[in-house]
Amino acid sequence: MTRRFLFLLGSSRPDGNTELLTRRAAEQLPADVEQRWIDLARHPLPDFEDLRHDSDHTRPTEGNARLLLDATLDATDLVIASPLYWYSVSTPVKHYLDHWSGWLRTPGLDFKATLAGRTLWGVTALAHEEQEVADPLIGTLHLTAAFMGMHFGGVLLGNGSRPSDVLRDADALGRAETFFAREAPLARFPYEKEPAAV
Repeated sequence: MTRRFLFLLGSSRPDGNTELLTRRAAEQLPADVEQRWIDLARHPLPDFEDLRHDSDHTRPTEGNARLLLDATLDATDLVIASPLYWYSVSTPVKHYLDHWSGWLRTPGLDFKATLAGRTLWGVTALAHEEQEVADPLIGTLHLTAAFMGMHFGGVLLGNGSRPSDVLRDADALGRAETFFAREAPLARFPYEKEPAAV
């Protein structure tokens, strides 16, 4: 199967540190890997309305909701590129993930079954030297992948606050060179045990 990467940019600032680090990692992908880039700030979704107890969700037929749903379903690899905002994902990313709740309940869509077995990745830039402060963001993406039955490739972390700072983070740039080449394990909830070796 041809790999199709969907890069979802979640920053409120174009060409920010997270995007720069993501693009550096994407440059290492083989030429035959498809790449699609969508800036969530430039493709805002309508406010999410939780209808699970009131009525069925309907498949979006137009606008940014349809664009993002179709792009999500088409991707083999989803890359959430979100700066660390208040120790978690940015508002555009959280808004996008909230819409997954509706897509899970859309009749005939099979959203969860379609994404099962695919891979979720993350990239983030943070202003702290201590990378542990990104644990809530990493947890959000890891647990999302576990719930969906997806593989989780982890989160590429870089340091940067001012524009282009991340390009001076030699460790992050080094990790970017092989980040997408790694084998991504099936995501599991913390309480799940690894299957016994045969």
